[in-house]
Amino acid sequence: MKTVIILLAIIVLWNPTAFAAMRANVVEYKQGDTVLEGYLAYDDSFGGQRAGVLVFHDWLGVGSYVRARTQQLASMGYVAFAPDIYGKGIRPNNAKEAAALAGQYKNDRTLLRLRANAGLDILRSQSQVDPLRLAAIGYCFGGTAALELARSSANIAAVISFHGGLDTPTPEDAKNIRGKVLVLHGADDPFVPFDQVRAFEDEMRQAKVDWQLVAYGGAVHAFTIPDAGSDKTKGAAYDRKADKRSFEAMKVFLNEVFGER
Repeated sequence: MKTVIILLAIIVLWNPTAFAAMRANVVEYKQGDTVLEGYLAYDDSFGGQRAGVLVFHDWLGVGSYVRARTQQLASMGYVAFAPDIYGKGIRPNNAKEAAALAGQYKNDRTLLRLRANAGLDILRSQSQVDPLRLAAIGYCFGGTAALELARSSANIAAVISFHGGLDTPTPEDAKNIRGKVLVLHGADDPFVPFDQVRAFEDEMRQAKVDWQLVAYGGAVHAFTIPDAGSDKTKGAAYDRKADKRSFEAMKVFLNEVFGER
């Protein structure tokens, strides 16, 4: 609950009318034979078709954190959809279960891409969405999912990773990336070490992608997630300054891609 309260407070602070006409609902859909359960949010006070943003969940699945982030994007005028990578009813109860579940998809990038693209199809099909103005963001595991979606040649204009894994078994697939890429990284993240960052930079350069990487000094993994706690010696911890700075960087980037809001 602490995560939801903090994020909702942030939403209200940045946009006092955030819930004036908020619509949010669970969306059941399929990838192959697997039933998935995502979360859609939009604000009716914004008329006409608008840009759509996928919000890929962290390793805990479509829970309170990613739902709050999805509503946060909706309050800014986007149609936001949090795809379900794991499957309906499959939600880890602790870090050990989450690591095992996320690891299955990190080790099967083909399936990860299929699940990510299934979510993109749902977002694109919404009547409020301009199908030519789409973006994907993701947190931790979700950052990896967003980047793999881009590497799959998905027709999206922007990709943003918040403290996500940057490695891929097929770096040559970066040539398939159609949109701009923004990586928001904790400079002291032990789970995404310098060698991985360097390899990602080389991947982007060789594929001639329009990319940016912002590293926040002192920030470790999960720096946007309040429930990560404050003990940076564990390698994952919330960082209020990095959270706010990265959110502002995201807003500037999306405004660049889609136009000022």
